[in-house]
Amino acid sequence: MSSNEAAKTGGKVVVQNASVAYDGLTVLKDVELTLEDGEFVSIVGPSGCGKSTLLKIVSGLERPSKGKVFIDGVEVTEIPPRLGFMFQRDALLPWATTRENINVGLELSNYPAEKRSQRLAELIEFLQLKGFENHYPTMLSGGMRQRVSLGRLLAYEPEVYLMDEPFGSLDAQTKLTMGKELLRIWSTHRRSVIFVTHDIQEAAYLASRVIVISGRPGTVKKEFVVDLPYPRDFNTIRTMPKFYDLCSAIWDEITDAAEVPGVKQPPAMAASA
Repeated sequence: MSSNEAAKTGGKVVVQNASVAYDGLTVLKDVELTLEDGEFVSIVGPSGCGKSTLLKIVSGLERPSKGKVFIDGVEVTEIPPRLGFMFQRDALLPWATTRENINVGLELSNYPAEKRSQRLAELIEFLQLKGFENHYPTMLSGGMRQRVSLGRLLAYEPEVYLMDEPFGSLDAQTKLTMGKELLRIWSTHRRSVIFVTHDIQEAAYLASRVIVISGRPGTVKKEFVVDLPYPRDFNTIRTMPKFYDLCSAIWDEITDAAEVPGVKQPPAMAASA
């Protein structure tokens, strides 16, 4: 597929027949994926199926052994501009305050120096971090640290968010709070999001589509459309039969993808406890 052909697809991100192999071991095989502009897609699958590797080839941190990745019709051969990555660990600078950590995003985006103070104040207010501007990471809770990470991401103003289990280390209640916060931010800015998680209900709650990756070598096994309107409230939708049935279907696909004997049980998510 040429760059012009990729652009014609209308996708913000296009992964075309991509495979990744390390020392003869195929991690991803013939992956096809299109992310539309402003779309929120979750990626789930068994451990070791290549979910994080998929994010790496989209980000340009790694090159596929075969196939290509396009963003806005341009082939990804290095880390593209205006692409933001958020990991499970917050990766904040321990010697920097909340304000200083968020300011890193403004510096990376070459935001005008004379306007940074106002922009920082807006972000701190938007993320409900007012009063914690001068706190260091060790003085913040896990959820607040992730808010700071989100602030740095927003300050950078990426067009595509790549999120690798960003709330995986948080407790159940904080995880729900951060999911709600992420949806609020996404609804406001409508950026394109690829969200990797092990949590089926989190995936279905947040995204408009959930993509199941098969066991190694990972490939797209099945795609589910989440037919639930935004804005969403987890405590409301988790009681809906439609949501439960969707999560059960995703669970069945994952256990099948992992070649685990099919034990029929409801999908688990700590936040639903």
